[in-house]
Amino acid sequence: MSLFFLQKVVLKILIHDNKEKQKAMKAVSSLSGLESLAIDMKEKKLTVVGDVDPVEIVSKLRKSWHTEILTVGPAKEPEKKKDDEKKEEKKDDNKKDDKKEDDQKKKEDENKKKVESEQIAELLKMYKNYNNYNPYYYTTQQAQYYHVYSAEENPNSCVIC
Repeated sequence: MSLFFLQKVVLKILIHDNKEKQKAMKAVSSLSGLESLAIDMKEKKLTVVGDVDPVEIVSKLRKSWHTEILTVGPAKEPEKKKDDEKKEEKKDDNKKDDKKEDDQKKKEDENKKKVESEQIAELLKMYKNYNNYNPYYYTTQQAQYYHVYSAEENPNSCVIC
């Protein structure tokens, strides 16, 4: 029993001529569960439809060509005609409702931004308190002092240099 269903996989494959195209199609056609196989030479795309794992397809092709998975999805796209007709009917009725919903969404977004900025301010305050942050200390302590050791004080220093 297969874990996959009939799906459409679109891959980008770097092939340059018809000979490479034939080799790629032969490599992929050895997989079981294929329904259809097509290569677009202009866009360099390989389209595979069937009950096949996309990773298996790529592993077959990567032995000889650079291959990338572009899309994986159902083999047949759902019908859009019914949805379009319903949407047109609802558009006239829902214009006023859409404006109200948009206003509510904007208010919710503004509230989220306020909450996020408050959380950031609170975290910054906690961080400063935890690390005993004193801005005066950091601005006045910029001078650094170095202690120079002579060759006699440090037994690991080079006398010749």
